Amino acid sequence: MFDFKSIRKDFPMLNGKKMRGHDLVYLDNASTTLKPQAVIDVMVDYYSSTTGNSHRGDYDLCFNLDNRIADVRKKVANFINAEEDEVVFTYGTTSSLSLVAWGYAFNNLSEGDEIVLNDSEHASDSLPWFEIAKRKGIKIVFASLNADGGVTLESIKNAVSDKTRLICVAATTNVLGTSAPIKEIVEFAHSKGILVSVDGAQSVPHRKTDVKDWDCDFLSFSGHKMLGPTGIGILYGKKELLEKTSPLFTGGGNNVSFDNTCKVTYLPAPAKFESGTLNIEGILGLGAAIDYLSSIGMDEIEKHEIELKKYALEKLGEIEDVVIYNKNTEAGIVTFNVNGVFAQDVATYLNSKGIAVRSGLHCAKMLNKDIGVDATVRASFYLYTTKNDIDALCEALKTCKGGFLDVYFD
Repeated sequence: MFDFKSIRKDFPMLNGKKMRGHDLVYLDNASTTLKPQAVIDVMVDYYSSTTGNSHRGDYDLCFNLDNRIADVRKKVANFINAEEDEVVFTYGTTSSLSLVAWGYAFNNLSEGDEIVLNDSEHASDSLPWFEIAKRKGIKIVFASLNADGGVTLESIKNAVSDKTRLICVAATTNVLGTSAPIKEIVEFAHSKGILVSVDGAQSVPHRKTDVKDWDCDFLSFSGHKMLGPTGIGILYGKKELLEKTSPLFTGGGNNVSFDNTCKVTYLPAPAKFESGTLNIEGILGLGAAIDYLSSIGMDEIEKHEIELKKYALEKLGEIEDVVIYNKNTEAGIVTFNVNGVFAQDVATYLNSKGIAVRSGLHCAKMLNKDIGVDATVRASFYLYTTKNDIDALCEALKTCKGGFLDVYFD
């Protein structure tokens, strides 16, 4: 078993960082993750000694960057078991999902076609589809959720019709941490000629991902949720589908030629989607993050989080007035409330104890009607989270109901 406590020294934020006079207990990893020194060093090195622009110069700095970016693309491809020309650098999960929506679906779906969503989807995987439905006359159909707030193969089957063209689903949801049976959904969808777009923002950082095993058509995820920097994301798409997808941004670097009739010939994917100056430092930082994760092993990380989740459920279950909404999911997310205290007040109280969590709807704005509350508190774990962090959370929650007003009136 990997010693996860030992790696905390690699994260500057976990070594001496104080919040309200307390050592930082960081439990908001579903939002963004802390960065190891190895990632920081690569980005600082780019700015301090290897700055250049990719594909924009005939000198060593640029040539070397071209090779390093190609190397990161290869690392990403290996990390999710894809081909290199199926990996597109974007600016995050949101931009990747929007590329699927506006680049592929808007240009290939027609009035009367149907798209299957569900209430647990993040806004980044619902709002673009609502807009496309309005503009194209496409119908949005919602698959039902089970008692745990998750999508099942049966609920997908019940939502599909002969007009369904696309199913959009998160591999792991960001509020309740439910996991969809992606492989089974894809197999069923393809038997009906339906494509599947997977939101991997909460799954790729936490467990081994194999797009060839899943056979999904698109996969979107972000660097900042897997130890990498903000502003960098990945869209995986099957090559034949990327050929049918139009770039959202055009400019330097992605056209082959154009004539006086304004006809443009674009470079093949992924280059046609990567116009302008790339987020070079973000790409390099993502490569370093993948190296770090790979050195530990995704299976080990998944086991660690499952163990933490079990421990958290046990300890939180002993606290009177704590209501947990996702006891039956294995992802390292615990979503809860404290009876009689509004979720944001709970989060503010925990902040006064040096504990960082998130409160609210968590960008899944349709889920509240399924779980029956308007807001929740979310504690989310990662590879550097320890049982001591969970103990600190539990100790603070024991005094929350009687003490949260002191935070406001102290």
